[in-house]
Amino acid sequence: MTRRDNRWRVLRQRESSQVTHIELFFDVVYVLAVTQLTELLLGRLTPLGAFQVAVLMLAVWWVWVDTAWITNWFDPDRPVVRVMLIALMGISLVMSSAIPQAYGDRGLWFAGAYVSLEVGRCIFVVATLGEQPALRENFLRMLIWRVTSAPLWLVGGMVHGSARLALWTAALAIDTTAAVAGFYIPRMGWSRPSDWSISGAHLAERARLFIIIGLGESILVTGLVFGDLPRDPATLTTFAAAFLATVALWWIYFDRSADAAQAVINESDEPGRLGRSAYTYSHIPMVAGIIVTAVGDDLALKHPTGAADPAVIANVLGGPALFLIGYVLFKKAIFDIRPKTHLIAAVVLLALAPLGLVVDPMTLSVLATLVVAAAAARSTFVVAHRRPTGR
Repeated sequence: MTRRDNRWRVLRQRESSQVTHIELFFDVVYVLAVTQLTELLLGRLTPLGAFQVAVLMLAVWWVWVDTAWITNWFDPDRPVVRVMLIALMGISLVMSSAIPQAYGDRGLWFAGAYVSLEVGRCIFVVATLGEQPALRENFLRMLIWRVTSAPLWLVGGMVHGSARLALWTAALAIDTTAAVAGFYIPRMGWSRPSDWSISGAHLAERARLFIIIGLGESILVTGLVFGDLPRDPATLTTFAAAFLATVALWWIYFDRSADAAQAVINESDEPGRLGRSAYTYSHIPMVAGIIVTAVGDDLALKHPTGAADPAVIANVLGGPALFLIGYVLFKKAIFDIRPKTHLIAAVVLLALAPLGLVVDPMTLSVLATLVVAAAAARSTFVVAHRRPTGR
C-alpha cells in the first residue's frame, strides 16, 4: 500500500453517514460550553454584555461546526482521526473552562485554545490528505484564513477592556465571512459550493444533536433554578411556562422539517451550498435563541412577580424570537420558502415588548410560551395535510 493510499483510508466511505460514538462523546464538552455561555450572559445583562457573549458564542459555534464538517469526510473510527478528535476535545474543554473569565484574566487561554483548534485542525487535514487535490486545496485556503485571524485573537487575549473586544470582533468577522467568501486566496482562487461534496444526512444529524444540547441546557437551567424555589402559584406557573416553551421550540424544529430537510440536502446536487447556508449559518440564531431563552427562564423563575425590568423582557421575548427567526432562515435556505406562521410568531413576540413594562415576568413568560406553542400547534395540526416544506 502506498503512502497516498494509506492517507486516503482515513476518509469515510461516501455512503456512510452515521454519526459515530466518538462524535457524540466530543459533543459532551459543548454541553459545558453552552452552560458557561448561559451563566456568563446571566452576569452581563446589558447590551455590551450581550455583545461580548455573542462573540464567544460564535467562536464556540465555529469550532464545533468546523469539526462537524471535518468528520463529514474523515472517518472517526480510524485511529488517527479518533486521536485527533480526542485532542480537539481536550482543547475544547480548556476553551470552555475559560469562558467565564474570557474578558478577564483567562482571555489568552480562550484565544489560544480557539486558535489551536481552528489552525491545528486544518493543519491535520492538509497533512493527512496528502496528494488529494480537491479537498486539500479547500482546506489549505481555510487554513490561510484561520492563520490570518489568529494574531487578532492572540493579541486580543493579551490586551484588556475595549481593545480585546475590538480585536476579537475583527478576528471573528474574518472567520465568519470566510465561508461566504469561498475562502478566496489571491492566485489560489476560491472554493465553490460544488467543491464541498458532503454527506447531507451526516451534517443534518450533527446539527440536530447540537440543537438537542442547547435545549437540554434550557431544561437543566429550569430544573436547577426551580429546585431552590418555593412551590407557590407564581413559581409553579412560571416553571410550567418555561418547560412548555422549551418543548414548543423542540416541537417546531423536530416535528417534520428536520427529517424533510435531511432528505432535501441528501438529494441535492449541491449539498455543500445547502450545508453552508442552512446548517452552518442559519442555525446560529437558533442556538443563540435557545441560550437567551434559558437566561429568560432563569430570570423569570427567580422573580416571577413584580415589575419586569428590560433584561427580563429582552430575554423572555427575544430568545424565542431569535430561535424563530433562525428557523425561518433555515427553511428559506433548505426549502426556499418563508414559513409565515413562524415569522408572524416572531413579530408578535417582539411586539409584546411594550406590554412587558406593565405585566410581571410570570405573565410575560406565559404569553411568550403561548405564542411559541401556537406556532408549533399550527404547524402540526392546521396544515398537517400539506407537505412538510409548506408550513
